[in-house]
Amino acid sequence: MLKRSLAFAVGVALSLSAIMAQAADVLRVSAIPDEAPTELLRKFEPLGKYLQKQLGMEVRFVPVSDYAAVVEALASDKLDLAWLGGFTFVQTSLKTNGTAIPLVQREQDQQFTSKFITADPDVHSLKDLKGKTFSFGSVSSTSGSLMPRYFMLQDGIKPEEYFSRVGYSGAHDATVAAVQAGKVDAGVLNASVWQKLVDAGKVDTDKVKVFATTPAYYDYNWTVRGDLDPALREKIKAAFLALDPAKPEDKAILDLQAASRFIETKPENYKSIEDAARSAELLK
Repeated sequence: MLKRSLAFAVGVALSLSAIMAQAADVLRVSAIPDEAPTELLRKFEPLGKYLQKQLGMEVRFVPVSDYAAVVEALASDKLDLAWLGGFTFVQTSLKTNGTAIPLVQREQDQQFTSKFITADPDVHSLKDLKGKTFSFGSVSSTSGSLMPRYFMLQDGIKPEEYFSRVGYSGAHDATVAAVQAGKVDAGVLNASVWQKLVDAGKVDTDKVKVFATTPAYYDYNWTVRGDLDPALREKIKAAFLALDPAKPEDKAILDLQAASRFIETKPENYKSIEDAARSAELLK
């Protein structure tokens, strides 16, 4: 009986070791769902193949239902690497007691902005929207909610009191669709997605226009869980920094990420985002 018990215990230990070893060979990656799921996957596939080649391990994209799910999954070690907005990084950092590590950001994320849009020809500024309907993106979106709200509050505009109705579309492209269809009088989204939709001909610029742009702030980054192997963490960072826009294959990957190149980042860059979130009462 003792021999059988020992054999069973050894077998379980070996099985667990095999499972852990297998898990270690897979990099689990996700992103905040700030665009349609099909678009997120389209953007990630070439990057995933590149990372797989650079790291010598399987890279698997894990779709999530909402912004909060990415934060929770990264904090509970169900993800290894995630594309976060500035606000979701702050939320992740707080939830992990500061152990989550932002590795890289796009060059443009040092000076990111949000665009206010409308299809109403009589709207030329926020002053023209008093008493009208308005849409943010996701409540946890940096560029589609937090920072536009923060800047409006700085100008004395409290959205829930200023507009007749405030909604949340859930994603930047959904905000554009709602404004273009006349479901809301105006909305706000990040500058990068706006430009991408314009370039792809997915928004009628004869109908929908930008009438205001926010001041600049830090935004997106790629973040890893704090207990990820340091050697792997450095390899991931090096892979992003090695993407060269002068090389056609690399440029194709960068273009899908709306990036000219990736640069290193650090937690201190997002302190102003945390301060804005507390000022806007989106963090307690």
